[in-house]
Amino acid sequence: EIVDFLIPSIKNELVLIGGRAGKGGGIERTPIRVSAKMHRSGRRYGYSAFAIVGNEDGIIGIGKGAGKEGRIAVEKAVKQAKLNLIIVNMGCGSWECECGEGHSIPYRTEGKSGSVKVVLLPAPKGIGLATSVENRKLLALAGVKDIWIKTFGNTKTRYNLTKATFEALKNLHNFKGGE
Repeated sequence: EIVDFLIPSIKNELVLIGGRAGKGGGIERTPIRVSAKMHRSGRRYGYSAFAIVGNEDGIIGIGKGAGKEGRIAVEKAVKQAKLNLIIVNMGCGSWECECGEGHSIPYRTEGKSGSVKVVLLPAPKGIGLATSVENRKLLALAGVKDIWIKTFGNTKTRYNLTKATFEALKNLHNFKGGE
């Protein structure tokens, strides 16, 4: 594929969107979501996956795939993510740091998906990725090292949380200018 040729250092991660019954009555998270529909011959299963790709240096993409088998869903998700690549603006927008290096984002940005709203705030050097595990995967693959994040809405939906964070990173290219 051309993306693999142009960006040889690209890596991929799967977001844990599925789940199955775990020990003690909890839910054990899995990277593949299983859904079933009833047919007269029995249950027909469908599988879906959500992938993140990035090179840890400012390029990131997300994709969702579905299929009759789990492996096919993962392959489709990774392929879709490689087609949805964006370049993330990096900078040091924190007033507390002002080092000028590209370890955070240059300014505050927002993203929304479903009921989930995400606000990304630039952080000074040494803070790290102050967010959930799934968002940490996305931001680490984007190459962001320090960031503060505020989330609103039903953030337990990992798909919408990750997608809203991606939209916020995409909105770094669009900013409103005052007069």
